[in-house]
Amino acid sequence: MSRRAGAAAATPRAAAPLRNRVALAALCTTVTTGYGVLFYAFPVLAPAIAADTGWSPTTVTAAFSLSQVVAGLSGIPVGRWLERAGPRVVMTAAAALAVPATAAIAAAPALWAFFLAWAAAGAAMAGLFYPPAFAAITRWYGPRRVPALTALTLVAGLSSTVFAPATAALEHAFGWRGAYLALAAVLALVVLPLHAFAPTPPWRPAGGATGPPRPAEEGEGRGAIMGGRPFLALSAALTLGAFGVYAVVVNLVPLLEERGYGTAAAAWALGVGGLGQVLGRLAYAPLEHRTSPVVRTVAVLAACAATTGLLGLVAGPFALVLVVALAAGTVRGVLTLLQATAVSDRWGTERYAALNGVLHTPIMLAVALAPWAGAALAVPLGGYPAVFSALAAIGALGALAAATGPGGRAARGRPGPPSPVSPTASSVPEEFR
Repeated sequence: MSRRAGAAAATPRAAAPLRNRVALAALCTTVTTGYGVLFYAFPVLAPAIAADTGWSPTTVTAAFSLSQVVAGLSGIPVGRWLERAGPRVVMTAAAALAVPATAAIAAAPALWAFFLAWAAAGAAMAGLFYPPAFAAITRWYGPRRVPALTALTLVAGLSSTVFAPATAALEHAFGWRGAYLALAAVLALVVLPLHAFAPTPPWRPAGGATGPPRPAEEGEGRGAIMGGRPFLALSAALTLGAFGVYAVVVNLVPLLEERGYGTAAAAWALGVGGLGQVLGRLAYAPLEHRTSPVVRTVAVLAACAATTGLLGLVAGPFALVLVVALAAGTVRGVLTLLQATAVSDRWGTERYAALNGVLHTPIMLAVALAPWAGAALAVPLGGYPAVFSALAAIGALGALAAATGPGGRAARGRPGPPSPVSPTASSVPEEFR
C-alpha cells in the first residue's frame, strides 16, 4: 500500500521534468520557425518584392518596420496577458493570427493591403518571438533557467541559417508571393499545433514563481523598478544596441548586393551569421560566471558595435566577408541571451513577464525603425558602407550608456555565486542528460 502511494506521489515529480522537456523542445521548433518566416525571410525577399510591385525599397521596408512597431507596442499587454493566462493560450492565439497574416502578405493586391498584413504579422510576432518564450522558460525552470534559455537560443540561432537559403530557393522557384504562401503553410502545419498542444507545464499567476528571492520578490514594486534609474539606463543601452544589430541583419543583403554580390551569396552571408549566433550562445554561460551584469553588458554592446563597423569596412574577398559575418552573428547571439537574462539577473523572476515586456518595448521599436533607417540613410550617406559605420557609432553609444548607468542592487559588484545547477557544467539542462 505504501509502495503504491509512493509510486503515485512520484508520478507528478517525474512528469514535471518531462513536460518541461517537451515544452522546451516545442519552443525550440516554434521560435526558430517564427523568426525564419516572419523576420529572416523578409531581407531575402525584399528586393524581389520591390522589383515585382514597383514599390520603392524604402516603402517595402517601411511595411516590415510597421510590423516591428506593432510587435513592440504589443509587448507590454502580451507580457501581462502571459502572466495571467500562461504561454499556451498566448502563443496559440499568436500562431493562429500569424498564418492568415503571412498569407495576406503574399496575396496583397495593393500597398495598403501589404501594410495592413504586416501590421497583423507584427501582432503575431509579439506572441511568437523570444520575449514570451523567455518568460515561459524563466518561470518553468527557475534557477535552472540559463541552461534552458541557452538550449532554446542555440536552436533558434539557426533560424537564419535554415530559412535565408530556403527562402531564396522558394523565391527562385515560385516568386516572392509563392514563397510567402509556402511559409504560411509551414506556420500552419508546424507552429500552430505545437503551441496548441505542447506548452503544458503548470503555470501560476505572478506571485508563485520559483527560484531564490531577489529584490522584486522582497517587496520592490514593479512600478518602482520600471521608474528607477537602473532600469531606464539598461533599457537605453539595450535599445541602442538592438537598433544597430538588427539594422545589420536586414541591411546586410543590400550592402553585399551594392558591392556586387548576388542575392544567393548575400543570403549565405546572412545564414553564416546565424551559425555565429549558435557559437555566441555557447559562450554566454562562461561569460555569465566570470562577469557582473554591468561588465558583460558593456563588453557585449561594444563587440556588437565593432563587428558592425567591420562589416562596413570589409568589402572582400567574400571569404573574409563571411568571417566578419560569422563574428557579427556570434556577438548577436550573446546579446540575445544578455537580453533574456537582464531582468532576472537584476530583479529576479517574480514579475519577469511584465518587466521583460516593458524592457523589450523600446527594443522592439528600435528593431522596427532599424530596417527603415538603414534604407532611408543609404542615399544621403552615400551608400550602405557609410550606413554601417553610423550604426557602429550608435552601438558604441549603447555600450557607453551601459557603462555610465547604475547597475542596480543585484547587478553591482563582482559576479554572484553560481546558480543551483551550474550552467557551465553543461550547455544542456540537467533534465536532458
